[in-house]
Amino acid sequence: MTRKINSDIIIDSVARACIEAACILDKQAYNAIESSLLNEDNETAKYVLSELLDNADIAERDCIPLCQDTGMVISFVEMGIKVQLEEPVEDLINKGIKKGYEEGVLRKSVVKDPFERINTKDNTPAIVYIKQTEGDKLKINLMLKGFGSENMSFVKMLNPSLSQNEVVDIISDEICNRSYNACPPLFIGIGIAGTMDYACVLSKKALLRPLNESNINPVYSDMEERILDKLNKSNIGPAGYDGKTTALSVAILAYPTHIAGLPVAVTIQCHALRHREIIL
Repeated sequence: MTRKINSDIIIDSVARACIEAACILDKQAYNAIESSLLNEDNETAKYVLSELLDNADIAERDCIPLCQDTGMVISFVEMGIKVQLEEPVEDLINKGIKKGYEEGVLRKSVVKDPFERINTKDNTPAIVYIKQTEGDKLKINLMLKGFGSENMSFVKMLNPSLSQNEVVDIISDEICNRSYNACPPLFIGIGIAGTMDYACVLSKKALLRPLNESNINPVYSDMEERILDKLNKSNIGPAGYDGKTTALSVAILAYPTHIAGLPVAVTIQCHALRHREIIL
């Protein structure tokens, strides 16, 4: 038996999620910044982290964006096979984004063509990934991805003969080289294997993992810890002004791949971690 979900419910839920994500810093991200403040010795680093927390408090109190770059929306959809919609889910998500960015007075940053650079004026279209699942639930994870940090993200097609230690070093060194321009402290999502394009998708999905959850695979959990440790020993620090807090978390998602390949993608996310989950 199918379950019908009204279009307006989805549109309104997406609109509300966009506004909340833009204006309210993820609570776990807030707590991570707060904890790092207690561990910092560098006075400039402490000042920057305090300013980030003050900024988040003001944004939530006054319902204004955390950052002027309110991002391009990325959406991961899990749709049960028993769900019935009146319109394609991608169209409903875009309608919700349009409504949310208008009602929330959020900056509209999407251009229709990469060379003509004409603004679409409603921050659509979103990037939408759809996975069909069992059951009658519709889950939508929205991520507002700013491009200061997105521009520092990268993908590498590594030699499959490399050891895990070598991969850790390659990833850590590359992030350090790019982190100054990505508004640290950072959240790092890493996708390993699959194909070149799917590794990038995995790296985005990795950022949705709750910060208080460890990787269930001990191999990848160890890699996450070592990468995070190397980043925070780089002395790049908050805003690049030195300190022990260059990154707040590292999350890895892996997938089967071809015998001849080792694709690795890294999504760099600035301190303004903005996402919301909708379950209908």
